[in-house]
Amino acid sequence: LVELDEGAIEVMLAFAATQPSGTSGHATMALQQMHGAAARVDPAATAFPHRRDQYDFLILSQWSDPADAEQHSAWTREFFAAMEPFTERAVYVNNLGTEGEDRVREGYGANYDRLAAIKAIYDPTNLFRSNQNIRPRA
Repeated sequence: LVELDEGAIEVMLAFAATQPSGTSGHATMALQQMHGAAARVDPAATAFPHRRDQYDFLILSQWSDPADAEQHSAWTREFFAAMEPFTERAVYVNNLGTEGEDRVREGYGANYDRLAAIKAIYDPTNLFRSNQNIRPRA
């Protein structure tokens, strides 16, 4: 979230009131403010490109009973969709699961192509491909 405006707060409050709990789970949201020294670093100076005053917005749903899966998944997807108008197409790479290459690209932003070129030099066979993989540029 670049800014925490009234519309985003209203959506968060609405979903907080309906968050599932189930017998084996918990759902919540979190905001982590990024500002100060971290926001003053040039976005091209490191792999992490999202360097400005902003909020990392996280929706977390977890459960152990398979019977709770549909309720938690639906709430999370609906919440994410409702927040999209207030967010940019970016993601903190450590928050990613298995959402695919497009989301990995959003995690590294404008730095992705530079990182893929570096990986082509130091890991051309893509040996280090775990987690949120950057594929070496051919």
